[in-house]
Amino acid sequence: MKIWVDADACPGVVRDIVIVAAIKRKVEVGFVANKQLTLPPSPLVGFDLVDASPDAADRFIVEKARPGDLAITQDIPLAHQLVSKGVATISPRGVTFDQNNIGERLSVRDLMQDLRDSGEVTGGPKQFGEKEKRAFAAAFDRALTRLLVLAKRQTSQEG
Repeated sequence: MKIWVDADACPGVVRDIVIVAAIKRKVEVGFVANKQLTLPPSPLVGFDLVDASPDAADRFIVEKARPGDLAITQDIPLAHQLVSKGVATISPRGVTFDQNNIGERLSVRDLMQDLRDSGEVTGGPKQFGEKEKRAFAAAFDRALTRLLVLAKRQTSQEG
């Protein structure tokens, strides 16, 4: 099991929560970005620098992530690809993406993009605050705990 973080636009506080949990629970985490990040030295914390082309980090994560992994991204098209692969996926705001909601989320994202492109809607998401931090921490803990239990069950059945 591995945690994948689409780190280009990931809030620092989310990065910190993920790192602390990964080290505490002894789970490997891979941050993927097109710019250098400062991360703590740990054999469990990895970083992959991708080129600056559009969606380079997305392509890398989709290629590497496997069912049983956990991904963190606010990129809805990336979340759609990951959910389709069986990768548990949550947003930095604590939204859990799954087969039941990803199609609707993708449709809403496309509609909002069309409205922004036409100038009818301006601005982006609201500021990331304490409420969003708590929502992420709760969703992340639930997802990570569930995946670790499943991984442990699989290991005990194989052994």
